[in-house]
Amino acid sequence: MAESAKQHVERIRRTKFSIGGAENPLTEDLHQAVKNLSAELYAKDVHFLMELIQNAEDNEYPEGVDPSLEFVITSDDITATGAPATLLIFNNEKGFSEKNIDSICSVGRSTKKGNRKRGYIGEKGIGFKSVFLITSQPYIFSNGYQIRFNEAPCSHCSLGYIVPEWVEQHPSLVDIQRMYGSGSALPTTTIILPLKYDKVKPVKEQLSNVHPEVLLFLSKIKRLSIREHCLDAKLSTVNSIGIVSETNFVTRKSIDAESYTIHLSASEKGKNSEQECSYYMWKQKFPVKHENRVDRRSEVDDWVITLAFPFGERLGRGNSSPGIYAFLPTEMVTNFPFIIQADFILASSRETILLDDIWNQGILSCVPIAFLNAFTTLVKKTDAPVSSVLPAFRFLPVKESNYAKLNVVRESIKARVCAEEIVPSISHLGQKFFHKPCEVGRLIPTFWDILEKARSEGASLQNISSHGIYILNSAFDRTEYDNVLNFLGLKQVSNEWYVKCMQGCYLVASVSEGTYMEVLLFIAENWQSRFQSTNMGKVPLIKYVVQKGVSSLSSLGDFSPRTLCLSTEKNQAWLLDWSDEFRCMSKFVFMPPTTRTALKACSKKETIHNWLKENLKVTNLSVSDYAKRLGENLNGDKRLVVAYAHFLHHSISKEVLSEEEAGKCCKDMPLVDNYSNVNTSRSGVLVPASAGKWVSLVGSNPWRHSGYIELSEEYLSSNRFAGLRSNKKDLLVFLKSYVKAGDIPDIEPPNAAIPALSGALKKENVFLLLDWIKCHRYSLRSNFLHSVRGGSWLRTTMNGISDYRPPSQSFYHTSSWGSILQNGSILVDIPLVDRSYYGKEIDSYKEELKTAGVMFEFSEACTFVGNHLMSLAETSTLSSANVFSILKFIRYLREKRLPPADFITAVKDGPWLKTSSGYKSPDGAVLFSQDWKAALLISDIPIIDKDFYGEVSLNGYKEELELLGVVVKFPNNHSLIVSHLNTAKLTYLTPDAMFLVLDCMRQLSPHRLINALRNSYQCFKTKKNGYKSPAECFIPDPEWSCLLSVFDCFPVINDDFYGSRIFSYKEELKQIGVKLQLEEAVKVFVSTFKQKATSSGLTRCTALSLLSCYRKLMGSSYRFPDELTKSFKEFQWLHTKLGDFRAPKDCILFDSDWEPLRLIANLPFIDDGPNWYGKSIHEFKKELESLGVTVELRNGMSHVISSLSLPDPSRIAPSSALSLLKCITFLLEDRFQQLPTEFRDKVSVKWLKTHAGYRCPEECLLFDSSWKLEPCDGPFIDEEFYGSEIKSFREELIAIGVGHDTDKACQLLASNVYKLSETDAISRVYRFLSEAEWKPERGASSGRIWIPSDEKWADVSSCVLFDKDKLFGSKLNVLQNYYGSGKDHDLLGFFSFAFGVRTNPSIEDYCELWKDWEKTKNRLSNDECCAFWSFVVRHSDTMKAEKLLSESFSCLPVKAPDCNNNEGVMLSNISDVFIADDLLLKDMFIDSHVFVWYPSPSIPTLSRTRLIELYRRIGVKEVSKCIEIAEADLTGVKVEQQEVVDPKNSLIGPGLVKLILGFLSDPSLNVEAAERLRIIHSLVDLDVIETSETITTEYTLNLPSKGEKLIAKAKRMIRWEREKGVVYAEKMEKPCGKRKLLEYATCFAEVIAKGVMWEREDLIGRLSELVKMAYLVEFDEEALEFLMKSKNLQVYEEDEKLISDEFSLK
Repeated sequence: MAESAKQHVERIRRTKFSIGGAENPLTEDLHQAVKNLSAELYAKDVHFLMELIQNAEDNEYPEGVDPSLEFVITSDDITATGAPATLLIFNNEKGFSEKNIDSICSVGRSTKKGNRKRGYIGEKGIGFKSVFLITSQPYIFSNGYQIRFNEAPCSHCSLGYIVPEWVEQHPSLVDIQRMYGSGSALPTTTIILPLKYDKVKPVKEQLSNVHPEVLLFLSKIKRLSIREHCLDAKLSTVNSIGIVSETNFVTRKSIDAESYTIHLSASEKGKNSEQECSYYMWKQKFPVKHENRVDRRSEVDDWVITLAFPFGERLGRGNSSPGIYAFLPTEMVTNFPFIIQADFILASSRETILLDDIWNQGILSCVPIAFLNAFTTLVKKTDAPVSSVLPAFRFLPVKESNYAKLNVVRESIKARVCAEEIVPSISHLGQKFFHKPCEVGRLIPTFWDILEKARSEGASLQNISSHGIYILNSAFDRTEYDNVLNFLGLKQVSNEWYVKCMQGCYLVASVSEGTYMEVLLFIAENWQSRFQSTNMGKVPLIKYVVQKGVSSLSSLGDFSPRTLCLSTEKNQAWLLDWSDEFRCMSKFVFMPPTTRTALKACSKKETIHNWLKENLKVTNLSVSDYAKRLGENLNGDKRLVVAYAHFLHHSISKEVLSEEEAGKCCKDMPLVDNYSNVNTSRSGVLVPASAGKWVSLVGSNPWRHSGYIELSEEYLSSNRFAGLRSNKKDLLVFLKSYVKAGDIPDIEPPNAAIPALSGALKKENVFLLLDWIKCHRYSLRSNFLHSVRGGSWLRTTMNGISDYRPPSQSFYHTSSWGSILQNGSILVDIPLVDRSYYGKEIDSYKEELKTAGVMFEFSEACTFVGNHLMSLAETSTLSSANVFSILKFIRYLREKRLPPADFITAVKDGPWLKTSSGYKSPDGAVLFSQDWKAALLISDIPIIDKDFYGEVSLNGYKEELELLGVVVKFPNNHSLIVSHLNTAKLTYLTPDAMFLVLDCMRQLSPHRLINALRNSYQCFKTKKNGYKSPAECFIPDPEWSCLLSVFDCFPVINDDFYGSRIFSYKEELKQIGVKLQLEEAVKVFVSTFKQKATSSGLTRCTALSLLSCYRKLMGSSYRFPDELTKSFKEFQWLHTKLGDFRAPKDCILFDSDWEPLRLIANLPFIDDGPNWYGKSIHEFKKELESLGVTVELRNGMSHVISSLSLPDPSRIAPSSALSLLKCITFLLEDRFQQLPTEFRDKVSVKWLKTHAGYRCPEECLLFDSSWKLEPCDGPFIDEEFYGSEIKSFREELIAIGVGHDTDKACQLLASNVYKLSETDAISRVYRFLSEAEWKPERGASSGRIWIPSDEKWADVSSCVLFDKDKLFGSKLNVLQNYYGSGKDHDLLGFFSFAFGVRTNPSIEDYCELWKDWEKTKNRLSNDECCAFWSFVVRHSDTMKAEKLLSESFSCLPVKAPDCNNNEGVMLSNISDVFIADDLLLKDMFIDSHVFVWYPSPSIPTLSRTRLIELYRRIGVKEVSKCIEIAEADLTGVKVEQQEVVDPKNSLIGPGLVKLILGFLSDPSLNVEAAERLRIIHSLVDLDVIETSETITTEYTLNLPSKGEKLIAKAKRMIRWEREKGVVYAEKMEKPCGKRKLLEYATCFAEVIAKGVMWEREDLIGRLSELVKMAYLVEFDEEALEFLMKSKNLQVYEEDEKLISDEFSLK
């Protein structure tokens, strides 16, 4: 055998690789191809390992052998290659055959290709060669073969990788046996890989990380081990993986699935125990959908999907576990808690599956169905309790995947699971119930705790699921399952559910006080978020007590207007005693003691307390609080108000109310006044009149308007309240202490006049009043104080005569000044307080007298006299004699050495002195002298009237006048002049007057005077312009006088008129606006210059004068203001040839360089023509340039930008275009290669000549010969027109937008191609666009395609690439026919990519084709039908397609016996075509052409099921729904004689009734109890008539379009006539055949179901199936119970009683 193997290898070397013959010319190419493929195929070193495992799985194994794979790594160099380590792979397969050897010596010639059906999982054809990533020389020992391969090219054939070499030694079989172990025989195949130096570490790492789950989806390999061989056996490591057992195999043929459990173990060196995990495996087959078929899997008809569900911690290596297997693990982490295995198509790196591949998408679309079947089996099909199946819910994919396509799978799983009855609900009957997630609700965990405690305390919770929703099983309703329940969409029960539960279960009344507190706490914590807007407020929740020992219950809504009071035991007893006295306090109730104790012990009592406070009136009621509320509820009852005072008095005495609290209560307590009115609002309280002394001074109550009340006399009598009596004296003391009942002088004086003060007071009342003032001196109110000061109640004496005067007019003197004043004044008397009358006691009240207004000082007396005189002056003028009396009185006081200042102060401001301006006060009046003459010219000073008083007399009193404020001297009185300034007099002033004005300015700088002068229009006299305002005038200066020569309009002040003195007032002149500085003159000059420039008032001479002036000024050393220079530069004063005036910077001084641009730009040249400046303007070139005029082309680009105006392109000469490009060169240099936007806009018009006509730059291209195009193929610039110079401006053309790159060329050529009509040119453009991978911009029109045969352009919508079925030759342009061969064959892909040309005809095209067939054909060929409907079925899944199909068919193919003959398939009107959904009806009308066509025999591309479903969606009706049924009359039917058994008992018995009751009790059907009872009674009350006669039924089928009817007859075994209440049954002989029995059971079930559920047709089918199954088991009690449990049906105790009662009566 060894020699045969060796000969085989030698033959391969000789015949295939020409070793020993001529050199193969293709060897180098083949070598490079293998090298590139092996290096690029896999991204990581691990893939060689996966390929070896894959190869081992695909190998064939002898019978009776457990397939195993072993990896051994050793540091021994058994190959003698110098390798640092060697990897050996042992496999107990059958071994390599000759065919295998031939394959491994080739590329892409795997022996496993096309064998997917046989279980082969490899597909690359080069998998083994991936070992070259880690080794340079792989060895194979198998079935006598001893060969190796070399990475380096063979010295004989120059080819590496695939040339076999025979191995004589190194290694030998002995070496291999030593590595494997001497205790066991060598496996058939051994692969030896001497590792590369840099691959040792990566290989060891990857070997150690082989995932234990790799065996799960391998059908052959049962054991995999990895070990390291060392000389010291103790250092050797072994990692192994093995399948311990496979159990619980279950096959489900109905869904082509099987399930089993794999127990997987993994051991690792260094760990004491093995790791184990059980995996529930679900394997299910799905037929491959036609639309998902691919060539790589063309031989596969079924997808086999396996899902692995790990129970326990998954076995793993590293930090993550793969979620998708393609027999071997990928590197995709899905975040799903289960593993998906299928025959996925992998990426070349084997790291991931191709998610966009249609084959993989078809597999993924079936995963949700497989998951649902597996999940339902795990959860529902087991007898284990609910708590045992809950771990299965952790397999739901609650976490999102990182892959979008897998999230689609996740959402589909979610939708399917949520539509299934899968969630367990709570049950108290021991039966498990499952419901849809949307029908089940969760409870708040806290409420679960309450329910558990309530149940332990005896509360009835049997009806917890009868409040509108099923309640989730408590074992499932936990925080640890939140993510699962959220994924399923389970919501909390509605807030109203808790209301119904508390009401229905009587929770509050059924639980202990401690649990009652938990109920309140639950409601309180969730009130705001849940219960506030529910009916919770109507549930009796609140316990309270009104009388001792009697407790009540109230809802929140009914509790009002009560207030829940919390108080101490002592206070509560005291308050309840007084509550009997005060009936108005019955709304204040108390919490029962036991409840209060439970609340106090609650850890969250504050939460409950706060909630009670928010929703009830709750208070911690002290006696003080009670008293306050009592005061608020007395309701004006006089007796209760008086009793309230007694209550407070006794509460203080009993020490249940502190003095401080009593003070707060008494502050606003109601009181009964002297009118027996109850007063609740007051400012103060008066003691009863009988007990006070305020009456003697004020009489009636003067505080009444201020809110003071007088207490009723009832407070002075004694009464008994609550069994207690009060002493009147004690009560009055209480009122004075706590209510502040007061009397004079303690009470605060009112803010009102006291009537008694208007006249004389008795002496004792005067002293009482003064005591009153003393007590409240600093808080006296204005009205009261006014009546005290103005009332005539104080006794005075005046010149020995006594009188009563107001204090404010009285004096209290302590020296002789009183008599002096009386003797010195002839006009005024002084009243003095009568001290002899009041005695010495009055001396102790000086401060009070001062407060009352009595005057004590000499100064006050003087002021009194002066004020008296001024009051006389107000009513009449003072005579000359009166005035001189005042002057004499002042002189008299000075002579007596008494100060006259207060008197003078009193009279100096009064208008009693006659002046030239009328009567004025002395202060500011002037005693005239000649010094005031000039001042009178500019002001209106008040001069004392010397004619009225006499000049000589006045001069005798100068000192007294001066004391009164009269001005008697002129110097230093400029302010007086200014204060009386008359602005109307400030015109045409004399020099003296002007200098006085300027002196006033210098002394005072008065704003009024300065402003008046500034506003004076005829103030200063000028030399040439008359009188002008200061702002118009200026004083010349020789330094800038040249400016005045340009414009003769400057008014200059006349220094001849004013003299040289005027120059000494420059600062003052400056203040009023006279221009003294150059800057001011420049400002006026510039303003004049601007006015003339803007009004075009400048002439040729003026402009030249300005230039001459500018030349002179610039030659001066004087620094002139920038404003002046700016005016020369910015004002528009230069005339241009465009006919307008412009600023220098906007002008050009012409020279010859500008000539070419004149044709394309409106340039502003200075007008140097004879009518304007002439050639002389060029003499000022230097000045013009300094002012900003452009004098050279290089500096005039801004003018080119603004003036450019391109004419019609045909008028633009090449020289002009080239000159413009030169300007672009300057612009790019100046602006850092960026052109101004304005310029780009102007040159973006059509002006460049191309081979496609004149174009704008953006539409032009620079020709590039490398593009394989001709200049005439597009808008390339015409170089012949512009000459060779145009090539030097390449960068400039690119800068303005001319295209030069491929992208721009694609854009322009694509838009220009439609203007071409030559096929060769169009093909060149298409090939260029294709090579550039051009694609239209988003939103662009779809475009057109050139059709060479028709030499026309066709819309893209009318084109397709292929027509596989060859149905559209005359309808669409099939591009394969025109571009499918030659050098244009690659354009088909371009048309699809760029223009979106459809690959094949669309569903719309097929619909239009069918419409055309309907119009032109009566029959179609079978091939046409198959091709048409195969496509439609594959593309009818979308809503758009479904709508289109429903509108497109008026005729359909029908099934007929001759449909396969040469005449073809017949078309019939859609209204006359039906789906044969009922085979019995189909048999009746089998000879009529009324049933839809489908291929017979069926074909793989057209599923009969999907075709029927499509017919249904486009409107074809099912025959069972279109049949009209007519029952035969049974009135005279013959009734069979009954011997023993009543037929009713055999057909309608307890078993049937129980089954129907259980069906109707399903909460999802929402059948009320009364309705169930009615249905059962109608069923039980039926009469059953058994007959031997045939019961016939007539079936009619209408054909609307033909106006025909098809009629057939059939017999029925049972009929229920509802109106008669009779069931007719054909007598069935027993025993009978199984078919007969099944037929009878089916008919019976349908009749019963229709009779019971005739109002709910949607439920008839479900009930019919149940009844049929029950009938077949003869309603056996045990069988019936199992059937009902399996369908989640149950009957309640009342239902059982109903059945028993009905049939016991029968």
